[in-house]
Amino acid sequence: MTDLNDIAVFVKVAQFESFSRAARSLGMPVSTVSRKVSALEDQLGVTLIQRTTRKLTLTLQGRAYYSQCSEPLSHLFDAEQVLTQTQKQPEGLLKISVPVLMGQEPFYAFLSAFLKRHPRIEVDLFITNLFVDLIAENVDVGIRFGELRDSTIVTQRIGKSVRYVVAAPDYLEGRTAPEKPENLKDHQCILLNGRNNEAEWHLVNGRKSLKQHVSGPLSSRDFQSVAAFTYRGHGIGLLPSTYCDEQIKRGELIRLLPDWSSPEIFVHAVYPTRRYLPAKLLVFLDELKAWKSPLWIPLR
Repeated sequence: MTDLNDIAVFVKVAQFESFSRAARSLGMPVSTVSRKVSALEDQLGVTLIQRTTRKLTLTLQGRAYYSQCSEPLSHLFDAEQVLTQTQKQPEGLLKISVPVLMGQEPFYAFLSAFLKRHPRIEVDLFITNLFVDLIAENVDVGIRFGELRDSTIVTQRIGKSVRYVVAAPDYLEGRTAPEKPENLKDHQCILLNGRNNEAEWHLVNGRKSLKQHVSGPLSSRDFQSVAAFTYRGHGIGLLPSTYCDEQIKRGELIRLLPDWSSPEIFVHAVYPTRRYLPAKLLVFLDELKAWKSPLWIPLR
């Protein structure tokens, strides 16, 4: 197969009608330019350039070959420049996958500010709890909580979350606060992703670990609504620390079973490859790591 680099060198020589000027333009020795043109002629089995001590002239076949090659080669270089520009400048379509619990106002506000800062970037947003194959769906980046199922993707840890057992004073009025995790089964609980308004809470205390069955009057797919109904006294919630630290300080929530919490849950940005990351993805990752999300604590 003909070497595209040899064709590019020939086209440059034909344009300048000089080996030396073509060599200066290409930043290579004259001998290399001459050798590449000779290699192309050998590959094609024709003489493209007549060489004399004073000048060079394109043969009839050389002119025909040049006229056929120069424009497609120019288009190829233009395409390469477009790709290079896209890699360097934050622009183009960015496909993002996030779980349902992120489909709320705080993330929308973050994404809105990001788009305003980078008006040449467009976003295609997938909000789903279904597993998304980044490569098959051509997704640039996903945000995932907890254990990662796909070991072939690149991961970047961006935060962590720990959840506390909490309740509003109104809920506890007239009730006995749970003294051990097993007591939770006797209480109303506000659930995340419950099934038939039942769920299993994984709690840890040092090396102790248990899963406690709980049930309650309301189940939701996002923490904002779980937090809202916990704040309003409808039951006990298992909330991220970012949703309850300030409320505990102000006395609006009471932390129950203070020796127990959820295990640490790590949050990752995941993407298909670490090679040749486009600028649009790099700026998104940088801003995502700096974002003060209500769903996780940023890593320092």
